[in-house]
Amino acid sequence: MSVPAETRLVLVRHGETEWSRSGRHTGRTDIPLTDRGRAQAVALGVVLRGRAFSRVVSSPLGRALETCRLAGFGDRVEVVDDLREWDYGAYEGRTRRDIAAEIPGWTVWTHPIVGGESLAELGRRADRVIAALVPTGGDVLVFAHGHILRVLAACWIEQAPVLGSRLELATATVSELGWDRELRVIEGWNAAHGGAG
Repeated sequence: MSVPAETRLVLVRHGETEWSRSGRHTGRTDIPLTDRGRAQAVALGVVLRGRAFSRVVSSPLGRALETCRLAGFGDRVEVVDDLREWDYGAYEGRTRRDIAAEIPGWTVWTHPIVGGESLAELGRRADRVIAALVPTGGDVLVFAHGHILRVLAACWIEQAPVLGSRLELATATVSELGWDRELRVIEGWNAAHGGAG
């Protein structure tokens, strides 16, 4: 029985939206890409073209799916509900600075998410994504969102989800999760190929 090649995850954060540009927490709200975000997605496609992917998966939210389609992978994408962005509950659409004015020191990483999803719950979703993708073999292309991808990376290297707080991730970037012998590692992070700068 043949064993699939080691699975590597190639993570793509969607292109710019109005809310990502202004720093508003964008969880379940389906905000479209800006013109710049669409251009970033096309540029990502140029970078990813020519690479062989055993599978392409995406969050069901429009900004991730549109990035996937404009990058040239819409014809083979599988929607994975666990790749949705963090449910920010009462903090949806608000900036960290605005919330911290009411709750000093507030961050999504350190405080309860009122009416939304806990960091532990987000970590469990990330673990489910990893468990579903690891048996695939080869490079898996993953289109999703800032916080879920940061937590996914933390879980990939078998760390607590809060480690994602130390992994900055801009829009329209590519990051790669792979292996060093038997250990899962972060091979590359936050590479701005889609005109994100």
